[in-house]
Amino acid sequence: MSDEIKNREETEGWSNFIHDFIDEDIQPGGRFAGKTVHTRFPPEPNGYLHIGHAKAICIDFGTAEKYRGVCNLRMDDTNPTKEDTEYVDAIKEDIQWLGFSWDDRFYFASDYFPKMYELAVGLIKKGLAYVCELTPEQMRENRGDLTQPAVSPYRDRPVEESLDLFARMKAGEFADGKMTLRAKIDLASGNFNMRDPVIYRINHMHHHRTGDTWCIYPMYDYAHPIEDALEGITHSLCSLEFEDHRPLYDWVIANVDLPDKPRQIEFARLGINNTVMSKRKLRQLVEGNYVSGWDDPRMPTLCGLRRRGYTPASIRNFCERIGVSKVNSTVEYGFLEHCLREDLNENAQRVMAVLDPVKLIITNYPEDLTEEFEVENNPGKPEEGTRTVLFSRELWIEREDFLEEPFKGYFRLFPGNEVRLKTTYIVRCTGCKKDEDGNVIEVYAEYDPATRGGNTPDGRKIKGTIHWVDAKTAVDAEVRLYDSLFTVPDPDAGDFLEVLNPDSLKVLTGCKVEPALAEAKPGQSFQFMRQGYFCADSVDSTPEHPVFNRSVSLKDGFKKKAGK
Repeated sequence: MSDEIKNREETEGWSNFIHDFIDEDIQPGGRFAGKTVHTRFPPEPNGYLHIGHAKAICIDFGTAEKYRGVCNLRMDDTNPTKEDTEYVDAIKEDIQWLGFSWDDRFYFASDYFPKMYELAVGLIKKGLAYVCELTPEQMRENRGDLTQPAVSPYRDRPVEESLDLFARMKAGEFADGKMTLRAKIDLASGNFNMRDPVIYRINHMHHHRTGDTWCIYPMYDYAHPIEDALEGITHSLCSLEFEDHRPLYDWVIANVDLPDKPRQIEFARLGINNTVMSKRKLRQLVEGNYVSGWDDPRMPTLCGLRRRGYTPASIRNFCERIGVSKVNSTVEYGFLEHCLREDLNENAQRVMAVLDPVKLIITNYPEDLTEEFEVENNPGKPEEGTRTVLFSRELWIEREDFLEEPFKGYFRLFPGNEVRLKTTYIVRCTGCKKDEDGNVIEVYAEYDPATRGGNTPDGRKIKGTIHWVDAKTAVDAEVRLYDSLFTVPDPDAGDFLEVLNPDSLKVLTGCKVEPALAEAKPGQSFQFMRQGYFCADSVDSTPEHPVFNRSVSLKDGFKKKAGK
């Protein structure tokens, strides 16, 4: 290992098997010796990116960063069926949000349609491609098996005839499915991807960029290696399902007339329990109105996670810590939450919010008095300063913080018990008032003026501390509590729509929050003391009607499980 590589490992983190291959390739005498490491991220613009794509983004862009190379962003728009500029814009926004940049290296596969057609003509002239008239059904019937080769009666079609038919396909003379262009490789190959695969098909559909210029479109397995070669990609990093396609990738690179010869390396995709990451299934959830949209905070899309309150740092940290492997595995969703909790614990401002409010009246506190208390915004970061909260005779507290008849180990408010009101005073509960149905509507307490700041000069022990919001200045807010979208760990095992969680969203209204929260910026994160981490909804929250999404609870089940 060269000194440069050793230094890079020491300063930029551990290596993985992809980096081991790259280290070999850039050594003197290696395949790419003297070249800049050049990767690419090639999403198909037919949906929104999800957390699985985040792993690929971190690998593609992160590898380029590690080797001081570059990474292209390329839209794989070879199939116009579901593609749209809406998805292009969303993909760019998500990648930038994660903290990566492609600078001016932004491309579309459709940029290369003329060159791809020219190279396909070249394959025909070399006797390496032919026009086939088998229908998709006939092609399936004639694909053979492990003991029988595939069959195509058009394989020996004269070159000139294939050239003529291919030109007429391009001119739009034939209907969809009438003809295809197939690579002539090996009908008896044990790898079915090499049994004369289709490299062009007819599709009379309007393309979001090229309009109606083309009615034939290249297949991904043909287009992708050409795009990589044209852009000077050194290492084409892709997910494991393309491992069986690598011989075809290499065949295209070897037989088309392009100078660069990229190397394809595969890694395992990201699997997470209690969710689905098939674009088709995510589209079903959106189009079937099972969720509010691609950015629904229950969705594993990056825009959904962002709206829920996930941070770029938490997702990048998650992707880095799960590592890069050649073996498919499933990661617990709890670990993703753990990474978010770590980040927000470090950076989120602490505030007080009451989600299920009941009035607390301090009967011996002067009715016309309001006091100011200074509260740290983040106890772990004194540099973030303090804020002023107001305290008066009437407060809002959580309904669960009072019990008329407490159970063993309950240290909050009950008649005769003392608790500390966060930052302010010690109060002793004296009783409550109920409505006709027996529901508590007011709780009463008396405060001890000598305990300002929550101190106990006489040294008495106070076991319970509860949060509160001043009733005079509190702002009403809506709070959305999110849970897993599915009731089973593996919704892909059956009909995923049958295991949707009916309690995946609970909307609380009339919650009471500090007045400053009405001015929260879209997406701004907070720790609601004793409740969890929340963020201001980026779509629905306004100063007149603040809306907060629970990003993650305070309890870290994954950490406890890992500890055991």
